Amino acid sequence: MLRNRIQDDMKNAMRAKDMNRLGTIRLLLAAIKQREVDERITLDDTQILIVIDKMIRQRNDSITQYKAANRVDLADKEAAEIEILKAYLPTQLGDNEIEDLIKEAVAATNASTIKDMSKVMAYLKPKVQGRADIAKISAQIKAILN
Repeated sequence: MLRNRIQDDMKNAMRAKDMNRLGTIRLLLAAIKQREVDERITLDDTQILIVIDKMIRQRNDSITQYKAANRVDLADKEAAEIEILKAYLPTQLGDNEIEDLIKEAVAATNASTIKDMSKVMAYLKPKVQGRADIAKISAQIKAILN
């Protein structure tokens, strides 16, 4: 289970006195716990991947802002955190695999116009969560349906 792996990594980071890794893992565990408390549920691996994905997106946004403000030191810190978080994501899908999944989704949902995009995304999201950038997939679907 992903949660156990994250907790084991936290213990290993403590033993190794790797403060950067430890801090990032603690932030991740806090985000997971926060969502569990807010929604009164226990997150499974898929939901934990959604939390990780959100944290990576937030850090990418921060990097953009830090670079615009000439704060390279803070941007580098965020980039390091992204690398730590990416270790928990499954293997990323290649372009060909994404294209095949999109074609499969379009066929399965009988999508023909841009109005059907939500059906295609609903079909695809569970299959690609944490394995591909949803924004890029969305752009590809728009291109196909237009």
